Amino acid sequence: MERTTTAAAVAALLAAAALGLAPHQAQAAPAGTAAITADASAAPSGLSFHDIPGSGGITLKGNVFAPSGAESGRKYPLIVLPTSWGMPQIEYIAQAKKLADSGYVVVSYTSRGFWLSGGQIEVAGPPDIADVSAVIDWALASTAADADHIGLGGVSYGAGISLLASAHDPRIKAVVAMSGWADLIESIYSGRTQHLQAAGMLGAAGYLTGRPGPELQSILGDFLGSRLDREQQMIEWGRKRSAAEHVDRINANGAAIMLGNAWGDTIFPPNQYAKFYERLTGPKRLEFRPGDHATAEGTGLLGLPNDTWTNAHRWFDRYLKGEHNGVDTEAPVQIKSRSNDGYEGYADWKSVGSAGTEKLALSDSEHLFANVDSGANGGIIFLSSILDQFVKAPPAASIPLLPRAFAAVWQSGRYDEPRRIRGTVELHTTVTPTKADGTFVAYLYDVGPLGIGKLVSNAPYTFHGRAPGQAFGVDLELFSTAYDVPEGHRLALVVDTVDPLYIEHNPTGAQLTFSSPGTDPSYVSVPLREQ
Repeated sequence: MERTTTAAAVAALLAAAALGLAPHQAQAAPAGTAAITADASAAPSGLSFHDIPGSGGITLKGNVFAPSGAESGRKYPLIVLPTSWGMPQIEYIAQAKKLADSGYVVVSYTSRGFWLSGGQIEVAGPPDIADVSAVIDWALASTAADADHIGLGGVSYGAGISLLASAHDPRIKAVVAMSGWADLIESIYSGRTQHLQAAGMLGAAGYLTGRPGPELQSILGDFLGSRLDREQQMIEWGRKRSAAEHVDRINANGAAIMLGNAWGDTIFPPNQYAKFYERLTGPKRLEFRPGDHATAEGTGLLGLPNDTWTNAHRWFDRYLKGEHNGVDTEAPVQIKSRSNDGYEGYADWKSVGSAGTEKLALSDSEHLFANVDSGANGGIIFLSSILDQFVKAPPAASIPLLPRAFAAVWQSGRYDEPRRIRGTVELHTTVTPTKADGTFVAYLYDVGPLGIGKLVSNAPYTFHGRAPGQAFGVDLELFSTAYDVPEGHRLALVVDTVDPLYIEHNPTGAQLTFSSPGTDPSYVSVPLREQ
């Protein structure tokens, strides 16, 4: 099957990276330590590099920015920034300096298992969470940090670690989690489908820049190898690393939580962040913008003006310094449409599709042959959503030319006024397979007058152990988005069975039929903003 070949290729890449780089890094660590120590005297004013004791006796490579004009004997709010997946401790230097210049002690460190930090990659496991508390302990003992005003933040991996740490260390009063995850399973195994490119990229980057532990190596092999007999163990492993599983403890500790993500995040899609946000009971804020994983805040890491980082500073100032800067009185859900540059504020996530939903009937029965890519795809990890972010060019397909033997297509009528899609599109349909296992991917397109469809959203769905020839119902959430369909355009729902973003589970010769029984009609529910 195609999925086996693709998984084998990814596994080969990971194995090559492991043999080529990981041992070398482990041997090179002592020399790197000496180099950092030697360079410390030449570091910018206020910046110093340190070996920080982590949990379990390992050493974490970190740096500290002292507050600008720090006064002897005075305490300052502390912000701890764990690095992203595969990134070294210098990742946050531009933002750390800005925070220090405004009166914070800022400690950043390379997460365990990466680069010159000790230990192995645990994927935000208990040792990583214990590291956060150990770094806080060290900062309180070694810097002018104030024990009563502690914040935590980060991008991607650092965001995930920060959210989990807020459930376990009540000293943390404020968190800014950018391009992170709250539910690891919903992120890379949504619809019971492996997100191949996302998992492959993370695995390859882990081997290239760090030392994956035996548990991660085993989980990654089982995941990419489609080991269904190990599915429950993989899910349990992911749940332990998901802040959504610890939301009651996060709420009890009361930290103020700011979440930021991109609509097109191909590693941690926005749906899981929105669901997590709704379950938080303390001070909270949710921001969604165009882009892909970490691209919404990426320019800020270079020290350039960046809305996400600007609001992150405001969030810390409000909940660590007590400044009344208005960030807590604004609408807590702030989103930017992929179609324009303005922000929209909402009282909560449920209000984003405030005008209700438009149901598009999927009344015609469609029959597909599996294992052939129709040309409808979710794009390429990073590249496609970055193009959408900067030049408003999402993945596209010619809807009239999609081969109907391999792609099911339903279209709305042309709209006489714009449709402002906001939130989560939902598909309800009935599927009849010829095999017990299978995968399909649903796409929503904005179709222009010439038939060219621009991708609005997509999501995969996989089933196992179904009775061949027996129909079953499917409810599938597409990835949340904000997209404006112009007047004169129409919406199209397309379903096919192959997408390079995902591992598919269609046996050779598999066929799928999508129908709309009179007692249970099929439809797409599209949430809309008021015109």
